[in-house]
Amino acid sequence: MINIRNAREIELLRKSAQIVVETLNMIESRIRPGVRTGDLDAEIADFIRSKKGRPAFKGFHGYPANSCISVDEQVVHGIPGDRVLKEGEIVSVDVGVELNGYYGDAAKTFKVGRVSPEKERLIKYTKESLDLAVAAAVAGNYLSDIGNAVQKHVEAAGYSVVRDLVGHGLGTEMHEPPQIPNYGPPGKGPRLKPGMVFAIEPMVNMGSYQVYTAADEWTVLTSDGMPSAHFEHDIVITNGRPDILTAGL
Repeated sequence: MINIRNAREIELLRKSAQIVVETLNMIESRIRPGVRTGDLDAEIADFIRSKKGRPAFKGFHGYPANSCISVDEQVVHGIPGDRVLKEGEIVSVDVGVELNGYYGDAAKTFKVGRVSPEKERLIKYTKESLDLAVAAAVAGNYLSDIGNAVQKHVEAAGYSVVRDLVGHGLGTEMHEPPQIPNYGPPGKGPRLKPGMVFAIEPMVNMGSYQVYTAADEWTVLTSDGMPSAHFEHDIVITNGRPDILTAGL
């Protein structure tokens, strides 16, 4: 069952989502060569708590950190620690916040110093695919229209869409139904209705879509070692343009 949220719940979700936005905007200025990912994670936790929120990833299914920080060939769920960022890398930062029992969850891929034109282009097309997916998420459309928008855009650019990981519903749990793949044909699955709340998150690889999970049982990496990019918005389905709870990201 896909939950339909009322106006009060949507405003509570917006408050959580906006803390996520503020956190990601804050950490962008800290991302530079020579910085430890574990230090970034500590700053993220301190900032969320300063806003009266709770870092929602900490302890989620046993996850050991406050955020996911994934570098280059790490697709998602990178565990922050002793890794030091290097010039030319790209880094996805994924943050979750719980406030008053409601969740926000968003991600953005950042550049570490100057990056190659190839990585610039990967980031550009991944972000554009998120924008197209959000535009497809309107009442009356089908759930699969969201993923189809992602797949068409990135594959036309020569990239691949990760199959093993999906977006999801969002509300009083961080992961709620439905699962939202970033690929597939249009016109399938349930019809979208006003009040549904989704976290839409394209994960796009420069090479093959195939991935594997590292020995830490969390970090997902590209099988061919090529870079990956990741963006995520929280949205509410409406009768017109989606209400983007993570606006400002």
